[in-house]
Amino acid sequence: MKHFGVVVIGGGHAGTEAAHASARMGVSTALVTMKRSGIGVMSCNPAIGGLGKGHLVREIDAMDGVMGRVADASGIQFRLLNRRKGPAVQGPRTQSDRAVYQSTMLRITEEMPNLNVVEGEVIDFRMDGDDVSGVILRDGSEISASAVILTTGTFLRGVIHIGDSSYSGGRMGDEASVPLADRMDSFALPMGRLKTGTPPRLDGRTIRWDILDVQDADAEPSLFSFLSTFAPLRQIACGITHTNSETHDIIRENLGRSAMYGGHIEGVGPRYCPSIEDKIVRFADKDSHQVFLEPEGLNDHTIYPNGISTSLPADIQVEYVRSMVGLENAKILQPGYAIEYDYVDPRSLNADLAVRGIQGLYLAGQINGTTGYEEAAAQGLVAGINAAHSVVGREPVRFRRDESYIGVMIDDLTTRGVTEPYRMFTSRAEFRLSLRADNADQRLTELGRNLGCVSDARYAVFERKRAALDGLRTRLQEEQFTPKQIAEQGIRINQDGTKRTPFQVLAFPDVTFDHVKNLVPDLDNYASEIQEQVARDALYANYIARQRKDIEKLRKDEQLKIPAGFDYSAISGLSSELQSKLMTVQPSDLAQAGRIDGMTPAALALILGRIRYLEKRSA
Repeated sequence: MKHFGVVVIGGGHAGTEAAHASARMGVSTALVTMKRSGIGVMSCNPAIGGLGKGHLVREIDAMDGVMGRVADASGIQFRLLNRRKGPAVQGPRTQSDRAVYQSTMLRITEEMPNLNVVEGEVIDFRMDGDDVSGVILRDGSEISASAVILTTGTFLRGVIHIGDSSYSGGRMGDEASVPLADRMDSFALPMGRLKTGTPPRLDGRTIRWDILDVQDADAEPSLFSFLSTFAPLRQIACGITHTNSETHDIIRENLGRSAMYGGHIEGVGPRYCPSIEDKIVRFADKDSHQVFLEPEGLNDHTIYPNGISTSLPADIQVEYVRSMVGLENAKILQPGYAIEYDYVDPRSLNADLAVRGIQGLYLAGQINGTTGYEEAAAQGLVAGINAAHSVVGREPVRFRRDESYIGVMIDDLTTRGVTEPYRMFTSRAEFRLSLRADNADQRLTELGRNLGCVSDARYAVFERKRAALDGLRTRLQEEQFTPKQIAEQGIRINQDGTKRTPFQVLAFPDVTFDHVKNLVPDLDNYASEIQEQVARDALYANYIARQRKDIEKLRKDEQLKIPAGFDYSAISGLSSELQSKLMTVQPSDLAQAGRIDGMTPAALALILGRIRYLEKRSA
């Protein structure tokens, strides 16, 4: 029987990131997947990033993860979303070549030191009493491990729905994981069903591209990895069409044949990525919805029509697709479908993504109630780091809300749970002005280095960049200038006699580096990306300074730990509803308790008072 420090179940986005993180930290790791060719498969839209999601990818990359580098290697349409808005809410995105993404991820996984790929289906865990000590494969072989990371995606008791036809499957063409679902049932964890969907795939050769609007890639790609310097693949445009009143009539007339509206699905779908049926019902006043026609690869005729995911019967899909301009003769290569699957209430997890009460088991990805490649990969990174730490006897790692979107997501999941598939948005982060995509390495790479998951090569690149940023900031704050001197550079400023540094001037509206170059010589010695990031730092400097007070309060509350096994039922005046929620979440500190839905300042005061009382009594 083989033994590894960490075994990762599943070769999707969570699994690959978890396996790479564990192996990168020097722990022997096995990645068990049903098919080697399934590693890195993009089950739905072949795209990475977006608003909030792009921040997660940059943070994964800052910790030396792999998703950003693979996205850059396979990107065929890079775009920076929200370009006209502030840098804090801008999100990099790319349409990827599906085949290149998959082959690149497989290659770097096979080449990764300390990482072994094992083909096979995990049907059960090896158990040592109540602890997980490895996995059992369908062929009867066993692998022992000190920690196991479960990343089942949509495979855990997955069911595919197309109209009134339903069958077991983890995704189109792959079997579901049923025996493992039965084992999860035995743990008596709170579980539920969620659903997601995908649109029909179209044959691009049957689309009338000449009459459609197009969306081009950005002239200058916004890449994901801090190590990337260029986009190696040819950049392409996407087509744009729209649903219309005929499309909507067809869908309305056949709602009863939809798996969702026909009563075949019990799971809850993602509110922010609704099916076309949901759009027609929920937005009945709208007579048109935009549809992006996104190529799946440079050498692939398959088109992903983003915006019309569905669980309608295949014949109805043909009918409504062909009602749209440019798609009158479109051929469907694969029908759209909904997929329903099991998930575990993430409030059953600690902040390190370990399952409470089951030693050695970690969960990451859609099994925790999330949706999206990026959310899954970020959880995989967290689980991989913590599983590796548990093997070598190091303390669990907790990502904080004030330092990363990863921390926001993990805290949201483990504190609030989910009622629908969780998707990351910039609005979820209360400290988003300092959690920008451009400074993810400044926030996290040093942390990753201290944890042991950032390589020498990446850290050397980071140190050079940090030195350049520090040098430029210092240069811009060394000297102050009068309002008259500043105005002479074409900058609008009140003539109030107050001197200001060039760094302060950069925060003025419509001011760029070109405006301050005459005030400070030799700025051209700094690379454009260094200039741009310092300009963003200057823009938000005053806001971030004020935000630090909130961060300091959060950290103060985080330092007040709640003892393990704390008895909330002993607190007089605490409602039974809050007692139940607190017992479910088991918050580790007062800050986490404060983020539980329904928590009040009065209730927090009661908890604090009880903690102080117990401390005095035990003194």
